[in-house]
Amino acid sequence: MWFLRDLQFAHPAETVALLQDTGVDPHGIAAMQPKMQHLNIHLEGVSCPAANIIKQEMLAVGGDAAVARGAVSCRLPATDVVLMGTRKQLGRFAGKIAGQPFGLSVLAERLKGLIEKIDRDSWKLITPRREIAVGEKTLVMGIVNVTPDSFSDGGRYLEHDRAVDHALRLVAEGADVIDIGGESSRPGALPVSPEEEMNRVLPVIAAVAGRTDIPISIDTTKAKVAGRAIAAGAEIINDISALRFDEQMPAVARDSGAAVILMHMLRTPRDMQTGDLSYRSLWGEIVSFLAGRIEDARDRGIPEERIVIDPGLGFGKTATDNLRLIRELKECRVLGRPILMGPSRKSFLGRITGETLENLREENVAAVTACILNGARMVRVHEVRAAKKAAAVADAIRKGRS
Repeated sequence: MWFLRDLQFAHPAETVALLQDTGVDPHGIAAMQPKMQHLNIHLEGVSCPAANIIKQEMLAVGGDAAVARGAVSCRLPATDVVLMGTRKQLGRFAGKIAGQPFGLSVLAERLKGLIEKIDRDSWKLITPRREIAVGEKTLVMGIVNVTPDSFSDGGRYLEHDRAVDHALRLVAEGADVIDIGGESSRPGALPVSPEEEMNRVLPVIAAVAGRTDIPISIDTTKAKVAGRAIAAGAEIINDISALRFDEQMPAVARDSGAAVILMHMLRTPRDMQTGDLSYRSLWGEIVSFLAGRIEDARDRGIPEERIVIDPGLGFGKTATDNLRLIRELKECRVLGRPILMGPSRKSFLGRITGETLENLREENVAAVTACILNGARMVRVHEVRAAKKAAAVADAIRKGRS
């Protein structure tokens, strides 16, 4: 009797390979491949007239759409909608609503763009000095905290020579990027002046840039610091505020040609882990926020080819939220940009195993691996050597080749 399998595909290319191995005619592959991957797409705040048209048209193409009870009779002002269908069904649906009212023509265009974005897995990240290939392998970003109060290594590399030596050691261990910061972003951290921050990081950046060709990122929310850091040799701005805290930061990024990392954070480092940490929709709010920040950056002259996104593990999230971010990271694919994750030495890992932040080596490796398998293409870590090995194995697993 025939043996039955439940086929799992991580990427559309795998469906094409299976059909080719089966001996399907090339024209048949083109017709069948879009039928082999099912998508569930969530829409928020859809008017009831639009939702009813969506429901009818999705049923007409063989898919479905979930709406709130009461939407059909329009007893509600709006409803969320969940589209359920294959890529082919959703493509046909987009064509059918392209000329419809109630904003559905806009939905049609966005739906087509979304499907293209979620399939993407390689990018060229543009900086003032180079194009960085992202996606073929996971890039490992090594952390250098030139601070007295960072959560896990505060004060260890505050002295100039020790910070430079540490950065070069991370390069020797295989770091693809070195991230240098002079202000702690740990929960409860207080800000420091731009002058103090520059005194800490600029000599380190200049020394490291003079002794290695590895890209350097400056971890700062201050435009003045970012501008001087780029002049000293940095080429990426890692801004945990996503260019919000300093109104001059977008102009510095635009004019310098620096790549930017836009991160989601609730409030500020000083109060991000206090008070109410609940979200009406964790991923809904994070993705909406990052989409808005990408659009704002683009409007201010920063092209998407220079943007990386970071959902912000630990920045205004509970331990449960952080685990969800890793497990459901593919949610970020709709933004179409490479994803950075920074799980290294996060306290929620210690709560799982009972270890202190300094002894989370195995936990860090496990989290890094999970992040990569779920969509991260850059990881920010303290211990580069272990992360490089974990990334090599995770990349081999996700690509199916060593």
